[in-house]
Amino acid sequence: MARGGVNKAVVQAARLALLARGENPSIDAVRIEMGNTGSKTTIHRYLRELDEGASERPLPEIEDELTELVAHLSQRLKAQAQERLDEAVARLDAKEALMREALNSAEKQLTELNGRYQAQTETLDAHTTALASTRAALQSEQTENARLDQALNDMTSRLADKDQQVRSLEEKHLHARDALEHFRNATKDQRDQELRRHEHQVQQVQMELRQAQQQASVRQDELTQLNRDNERLLAEARLVARDLKARQADLGVSEERATALGDQCKHAETHCALLQDRLQQAANETEALKQRVIEREQQSRVLELILIKTEVALEQLRTEKAQPAEEPDLPA
Repeated sequence: MARGGVNKAVVQAARLALLARGENPSIDAVRIEMGNTGSKTTIHRYLRELDEGASERPLPEIEDELTELVAHLSQRLKAQAQERLDEAVARLDAKEALMREALNSAEKQLTELNGRYQAQTETLDAHTTALASTRAALQSEQTENARLDQALNDMTSRLADKDQQVRSLEEKHLHARDALEHFRNATKDQRDQELRRHEHQVQQVQMELRQAQQQASVRQDELTQLNRDNERLLAEARLVARDLKARQADLGVSEERATALGDQCKHAETHCALLQDRLQQAANETEALKQRVIEREQQSRVLELILIKTEVALEQLRTEKAQPAEEPDLPA
């Protein structure tokens, strides 16, 4: 028995197609023409019947065979065209689905990148605000340090004045001691001579001596007070220097923090630039995917035109078959 789809009409159509091309309708050639279907025994039997019937049938049946052949070829051509068109449409749909999926993924990535860019922008704004605050604090610290420097200079100037006063008093004290010593020496030299003659003068000298001693005592007290004031000023100067040193340390820390914040700002700006480049790349990929979708749609339209042209050709073939034509000379 013949396989499903293989009958005498199909074998006859394949045989006539080979004869129309001027080829020998052998068993293998007919089987290949039918798409490698059917058993060779069945094809041989049908070919033998067709060869036997060809010698008995009149020539006018060739036109019917040609009509049947043309109809069969038209059906096969239409089926093959439809099959290829269906495969092309299926491939186009699959590629379009993949492109749409890639486009959706790119849009999601674009949304995520936009979110990250917004977060980085907010972080950069926060860092900028912190940097401005730090700069304001640094300016305030610098102003305070300048004030402390001025205060230190004033204290140094006052201390220098006090030192000058102390040196002046010490010089006066030394002059007073020298004068007293000189007076004592002079009194000792003249004491013997004046003791007898000028007792009243000796008493006056003693009174002047007591006054000089009192003045020296007063000046000694003033010198002691000045020394105390000098020690107090030195202590205040040490405190001011210690405070200034602490302020300078705080200023160094503030400058380091400002430098670190500046580095963070630069890093954030670099990261933002990188995100913008990635965003531009995603936009370019999206544009390329859209362009590929447009090209696929154009290919689909071209396939539709080819299908229409195929249908027109089949319609023309049917029209030509319906028109009367001369009998062709068949090979013996």
